[in-house]
Amino acid sequence: MTSPGLPPAQDVVDSVLTAAGGSSDHCVVLVEDTSEVEVRFANNSTTTNGNRRNRTVTVISMRENAAGTSAGVSRRGGDVDVVELVRAAERDAGESPPADDVSPLIGPEEVTALAASRDRFDAPPGSTDLSVLSEVLSGLSGTFSRARAGDYVVAGYAEHRRGTVYLGSSSGVRLAHEQPEGALQLLARSADGSASTWAGVGTPDFADVSIEALEERLRGRLAWSDRQLERPAGRYEVILPPEAVADLMVNLAFEAGGRDTEDGKTVFSRPGGGTRVGDTLSPLPFDLRSDPAEPGLECSPFLAAASSWGDTSVFDNGMPLGRTDWIAGGRLERLRYHRAGASRSGTRPAGFIGNAVLELPGATGTVEDMVARTERGLLLTCLWYIREVDPATLLLTGLTRDGVYVVEDGAVVGAANNFRFNESPVDLLARVTEAGAGTRAFGRELGEDFNRTRMPPLRVPDFNMSSVSQAS
Repeated sequence: MTSPGLPPAQDVVDSVLTAAGGSSDHCVVLVEDTSEVEVRFANNSTTTNGNRRNRTVTVISMRENAAGTSAGVSRRGGDVDVVELVRAAERDAGESPPADDVSPLIGPEEVTALAASRDRFDAPPGSTDLSVLSEVLSGLSGTFSRARAGDYVVAGYAEHRRGTVYLGSSSGVRLAHEQPEGALQLLARSADGSASTWAGVGTPDFADVSIEALEERLRGRLAWSDRQLERPAGRYEVILPPEAVADLMVNLAFEAGGRDTEDGKTVFSRPGGGTRVGDTLSPLPFDLRSDPAEPGLECSPFLAAASSWGDTSVFDNGMPLGRTDWIAGGRLERLRYHRAGASRSGTRPAGFIGNAVLELPGATGTVEDMVARTERGLLLTCLWYIREVDPATLLLTGLTRDGVYVVEDGAVVGAANNFRFNESPVDLLARVTEAGAGTRAFGRELGEDFNRTRMPPLRVPDFNMSSVSQAS
């Protein structure tokens, strides 16, 4: 239901378009209603819980003149003054230079396949409450008791949100999408602080989440940490769990922008000009795709852009989104383009989609299976503080965190120190020697911003641990 005191989102959309009708050449309005709940815990006890509702209204005004078409944006929260919001967007458009991403607004005839999204526009926003976390809450008391008995401390949080975005345009498009999104993160630390380990999972509704299974994983890793083994910087064969793979591959997907690539600014730029579309990135036939209909990772089937950035355009609001293969059979297949950019480059538009799946067709097995086949190497838990060093190669630097484990002769024999790493996910794909079955993965670094991924564990030789880190 709509937050108390706020008019229905549909009424706000209609009011904005009416107010803009006589003064904007074109207009798009986005109303996002969110309902959120969370529980946080530390030191083996619950610390806080709460719920909240929010509304954000974004108005995009387009003004045409002799020089071209300009777009202005205004955004407010809560119960907005519709007229003031529209006038602010129009002033911004009047003060902005002509946009280079101009395309005709998406019309009703272009969204005929989005029947569910058109029907959803007339419904109230989705809502959530603490009942969705009931299984987590009931399991926490046992988790805390076992932690106290085992002389370790558990901390973390569980959160769930339902965000409903309503989109209306002066071209007659009316669409809505409701997105459920949840996450559970657990951190276990030994009482003396000498060892720690982390586990996290993303979920639409917590029906597929077992806090006991995550807890069991943490206890096993803490037991591995009873033996501490110092390891120097250097290159190691590494087993990357799906969570670490997610953070690396999402960074790769973010770089797949056509405009920057054509300008020579990304790892997918061809030396001397052009793009590397069609080039082989990996000798193994990996696929990297995004698909609004991906089972278990469903997301918005249309574009809702509150501002233009990179290869996303406010002029494309309402554009239908479908399965997009970024990498297919190990080859770079597509780059992201808004409609104007795609037209200039003679290619197809490809919009930002809110999920990512990496898979090696036919691959099976788990992290545990890979460990059993490893003569000597390192098993990571997760990556942290990842930053781009060189966009030309997509070289990333970051830290290992909360558990690096030494593997010898098919078994984990202890815990190592943390490292700083320097690696490019594109180079990693080229060097992978083994992949397992894909599972839903929640990246430690990017999971909160990009919740829906499915990734396999990977075996990578010569992973560059550039220096020892004192991080714990």
